Amino acid sequence: MSERRALQRRIRVWLAAFLVCLVLSGLTAFPLVHELHWAEELLTSSASPVPEHFPALMEWITRVRTGLDEADSAYPFVLYGTDWLAFAHLVIAVAFYGPYRDPVRNIWVIEFGMIACAGIIPLALICGPIRGIPFWWSLIDMSFGVLGVIPLLIVRRMIKQLEAMERAPEPAPAKASVPAV
Repeated sequence: MSERRALQRRIRVWLAAFLVCLVLSGLTAFPLVHELHWAEELLTSSASPVPEHFPALMEWITRVRTGLDEADSAYPFVLYGTDWLAFAHLVIAVAFYGPYRDPVRNIWVIEFGMIACAGIIPLALICGPIRGIPFWWSLIDMSFGVLGVIPLLIVRRMIKQLEAMERAPEPAPAKASVPAV
């Protein structure tokens, strides 16, 4: 396998992993009410150390679950916003098919993703306090941007290497010399 093909394969593996995470993140935004019930049941089970060691987390999960239950019961249209959040994740994931297919030509999608990851931090720092989100939860939200940008930085660096390889001519295979008779 040529060096170019091996590099393109590594790019695709990183992008596939990123895409899977992006799609899973989107899909989990649809069933939020059920997920919060499951999370609360798991965290309050007899085997869980959370209520004893992390009471603030337990209080927050219960508060969020209560809020979602009340919104779902009285104002289900509010949860339509999380459906759009899920949809946005899935649409963004589709955009990453471009770099998967042609990384050099579509490097802008990777750079767009990096900008989006950076944008998570000011969003969490500005909107978190406005919405009454605990700072420690905003840190968790910001970690998605920090962790999300890592594979994108790696992919961008590999795409730049691939671009340099494509500009340089590939060496011609050595011809077998025929002995003179």
